Amino acid sequence: MNHGQHSGEAKHEDDAALTEFLASLMDYTPTIPDDLVEHYLAKSGFQCPDVRLIRLVAVATQKFVADVASDALQHCKARPAPVVKDKKQQKDKRLVLTMEDLSKALREYGVNVKHPEYFADSPSTGMDPATRDE
Repeated sequence: MNHGQHSGEAKHEDDAALTEFLASLMDYTPTIPDDLVEHYLAKSGFQCPDVRLIRLVAVATQKFVADVASDALQHCKARPAPVVKDKKQQKDKRLVLTMEDLSKALREYGVNVKHPEYFADSPSTGMDPATRDE
């Protein structure tokens, strides 16, 4: 078997796998609704009547969001835990996802997030400008 035949067979297998995958998208209901995907695709100037392509974008988006959430969780877990004096709070080991965790995770994917300063982000937020120490 020469190289040309081998690459032709591999291409045929790839085409068959892609065709099968696209057909399976017709029976799949993605987490992100088709209408929402179509809206944002249209907003960016892309229109496609093929629902398989819309669902492919939805699946890719769902994967991206899941990866970012997973990475943000890892950043959250890596953050040093605050010192807790109350024994009741010590038993409560819930994690709190912060914008900092999310920003770090998104930065790994090339997305830079600038978020506004919230009341809890700075002790001086909301104070009279004349009395701020900043």
